[in-house]
Parts: sequence; structure tokens; C-alpha cells
Amino acid sequence: MENFRVLEIQKRVYENNDLEAEKLRGELKKNRTFLLNLMSSPGSGKTTSVVSTINILKEDMKIGVIEADIDSDVDAITVSKSGAKVMQLHSGGMCHLDAGMAREGLDIINSEDLDFVILENIGNLICPASYDLGAVKNAMILSVPEGDDKPLKYPKMFSKVDVLLISKIDTVSVFNFDFEAVKERVTKLNPTIKVFAISAKTGEGMQEWCSWLKEEIIKWNTK
Repeated sequence: MENFRVLEIQKRVYENNDLEAEKLRGELKKNRTFLLNLMSSPGSGKTTSVVSTINILKEDMKIGVIEADIDSDVDAITVSKSGAKVMQLHSGGMCHLDAGMAREGLDIINSEDLDFVILENIGNLICPASYDLGAVKNAMILSVPEGDDKPLKYPKMFSKVDVLLISKIDTVSVFNFDFEAVKERVTKLNPTIKVFAISAKTGEGMQEWCSWLKEEIIKWNTK
């Protein structure tokens, strides 16, 4: 019999992160701050959708955005023009954030003074799906140009999120995209998922998405 100890590093990392995330969620609840973890592939229209969301909701609440990237501050500059409070978070080469990084961003942006914070996660459909950031809700964006087969390729991401935004629907005449197939596939993975079809460019579907979001923020702050 081998006389050595096996240490499951990955399991321990996830367990520690989950504890930190739950603690952070409790603090957000106490401060009446709603944190949305927004994920997607690069080029899905995430930043444009964030700006459009801010423009619809900013008269009703104080909004902050944490922009997470491996490098650069391009998205933070874009979002800052919306009038929301913004900070840039660099991951140092990591392809995901964890609850500790989310806490750092929230501390720097002074989230206790905000009603709603969007954490725009690093763009990929693999790594971010594994980490609880302490968010109240998790959302992802799937753009029409990416194709309707992504739920088959990245089931973990689609099974984790509370909301799926199908973006760039104004391009549907150019791409072969089956909305019903996507809805069927994601519902099999995640029966309670909410699905909104949006175009940040034309505004189509944005009011429905923001109305749902506003209701969830009110629930979080009153229950």
C-alpha cells in the first residue's frame, strides 16, 4: 500500500471559493447591492449590451460596472461614457475571476453606495462557468453570429446561468440561427433559465430584459 497523501487541489480551491462567494453574497444583501455576473465569448456584444442596459436603468438606480479583462482598458473607457461608475480589473493572465477578485473590484468601486453592479467577466465560455463570484444572478450572452450549437458545445455554462441573452438579433437575416433550437437545448440543460432576444444596436428586446432585471433588483432589496 502506497504511503503518501493525495491532496485534491482543485476541489479545495472550489470549496474555498464557494465559501468566499457565499460570504460576499451575504454582505451584498446587507448593503442592498445587486451584483450581476455577465459572461460571454469575445465579440458577443457584451459591452454594447451593458451600455444599453445602463442607459435604460440609470435614472432609477445608482449603477457601477467592473470591467474584467486580461489586459487593456478599452471596455472600461467605453462604459464610462454612459455615466456609470466604472473600474477596470486585470486578471494577470488568468482566464477567469474568482470570488476574491470580485470582492477586490467591489471594494474599489465602493459598491455599498450602489444599487446595481455589473461584473463584465472575462470573455470565454469555459473557465468562468466554474467559479461562483458571489453574484445574485448569473447571465450570459450568445450572439447570433456565434451559431445556435453553442449549448451543445459548452453545456456547463448554459446550465449555470439564470439568464440567456441572445444578442445581435438584427443580424439574423445574414446568419443561419435557429432560436427555437437554442431555447430547446438550453431548457433541457436548465429548465428555469430565462431567455431574452435582444439587439443593443436597435433596442429590440432591451426593455423586456431591463424590466425583468429591475424586478429582480427590487426583490433583492426588499425581501
